[in-house]
Amino acid sequence: MKRRKVGNMLGLAVLSALLERPMHPYEMATVLRERGKDGDMKIKWGSLYTVVGNLEKHGFVEAVESVREGARPERTIYRLTDAGRAELEDWVRELLGEPDFEPPKFRAGLSLLPALGPDTVAELLGTRLGALEERLLTRAEALDGYRAEVPRLMLVEAEYELALLRAEADWVRALLHDLTTGAMPGIDAWRHFRETGQLPEDLGAFAEGGRE
Repeated sequence: MKRRKVGNMLGLAVLSALLERPMHPYEMATVLRERGKDGDMKIKWGSLYTVVGNLEKHGFVEAVESVREGARPERTIYRLTDAGRAELEDWVRELLGEPDFEPPKFRAGLSLLPALGPDTVAELLGTRLGALEERLLTRAEALDGYRAEVPRLMLVEAEYELALLRAEADWVRALLHDLTTGAMPGIDAWRHFRETGQLPEDLGAFAEGGRE
């Protein structure tokens, strides 16, 4: 991934909001929240003004005017510059065209299964599966509700989320089945290790040799 002058994902969200029209930061946050952008990318709202300031510093946005409404503090309205539009387009190209192979936290947990016993792992996977199925149902219902009013172009990220949720739920369900039925090879040795602290020779050699 390219090292960017403003690498915070909130910066990308701000550039996308200003693509529509000039706004002050409070309006940017309102628009982004209404469109669920904090569900599409990791956003820390507390850094909004700092991010906008950094975008201005590097020429991606510029102040066009300051307005005051009643007794409210003065607000600065920003617009997207040509450099900002180019940065936005380049950033989106990168996100769409370059796969992100950063290991998820779940993979890290799976790599350390022996730290827990098979029964505990099965219990935790059952909890995870329940959460996945609940979110899958909620997000699917929300997507169905949007389809009648919102063009598919604006919903593809929700479709992608559902695809990932279904795939993970199916995989966790299958793993959970193998754990609870004893179909997973090596489960008895795993349980023995947890009870005695002694790693079987075949698993010990595998752990010491690593995975090619």
